[in-house]
Amino acid sequence: MTESGGWSSPDDQSRRPQDPPPGQQQPGQEHYGQQQPGQQYGQQPPYPMPPPPQWGPPPAAKPGVIPLRPLGLGEILDGAVAAIRSYPKQMLGVSAVVSTIANLLSVGVMFFMIYQTDWLSTSLPLSATEADRAIADLQATLIITIPSIIITMLVGTFLNGVLTVVMGKAVLGQPVTIGEAWNHIKPRFGALLGLSVLYTLIVIVGTVLLIIPGVWLYVLLSLASTALILEGATVGKAFGRSRLLVTGAWWRTCGILLLAVIMASLLAQIVQIPLILAGGGLNAATGGGFEPNNDLMLLLTALATIIAETITRPFTSGVTTLIYVDRRMRREGMDIELARQAGVAPPPQPPTAW
Repeated sequence: MTESGGWSSPDDQSRRPQDPPPGQQQPGQEHYGQQQPGQQYGQQPPYPMPPPPQWGPPPAAKPGVIPLRPLGLGEILDGAVAAIRSYPKQMLGVSAVVSTIANLLSVGVMFFMIYQTDWLSTSLPLSATEADRAIADLQATLIITIPSIIITMLVGTFLNGVLTVVMGKAVLGQPVTIGEAWNHIKPRFGALLGLSVLYTLIVIVGTVLLIIPGVWLYVLLSLASTALILEGATVGKAFGRSRLLVTGAWWRTCGILLLAVIMASLLAQIVQIPLILAGGGLNAATGGGFEPNNDLMLLLTALATIIAETITRPFTSGVTTLIYVDRRMRREGMDIELARQAGVAPPPQPPTAW
């Protein structure tokens, strides 16, 4: 305060005796960054530069393909691609082998059944009605397709289990071999196969009921196999875990799954179309080019399917697994447990509200 007893204003001319005149500074009060006497221009000051200020919380730890915090859409898609790049043998390699075995077995079964079941149509008497011929064709179709469906279900279950285990390790940045992944799912393979069959039947029945229930159930139960593999849950509990995790985020989960399916389908079409056209599809579509050859078209279609599945199955499986991880981090704070398993600092916690 001044001698008059009032509060001094910023432009008050009455100054304290120790304050220097305007334009001068006391020793040791130089502004940071101001050139000092005897210091050349551009020369570093004799004291260290302070670190730049950091705004917001520190970044989350990233021991693997994703940061250990709730994920955005781009991080989920990028994480699936990064896992394929980081584990090519475990993801692309096993997908190529399994898809090759499945498709070659299916093609062999189809060739065998086609040439061995000609009697179903040729052995019919001339007096056979159209209904008899339709029944014979249906029998031939079932004989051809049922073995292919069984083979596809078995290898698809194996591939889904292995890819899910590898993706779980990719989140932690830990190494894993195909043998280790198989040893993890081998005790649960029967339950995983039963869950896959039951899930498919539930979605089919729901789709028959005006389609909308099928789509709703497809999304609601989409994380069941991941919960069964990574949590060791029973079939019933795995369905319950998927329902619990998706509840409240159905539309977000549906959008991410739909986007992943669209991206995988477009990539599969890019791969398949040239091979199908080379086998005679161009002639069938336009009337020009090579004459169609059914056997060649079947083989080239199988080859195109192998290439497409080798690329798309790891991607869609990775996206599904990361959706599961994201939902658990959001609902259950699993990012703390993942950080502990990966041996990194746990993510910062928000301040407690008073």
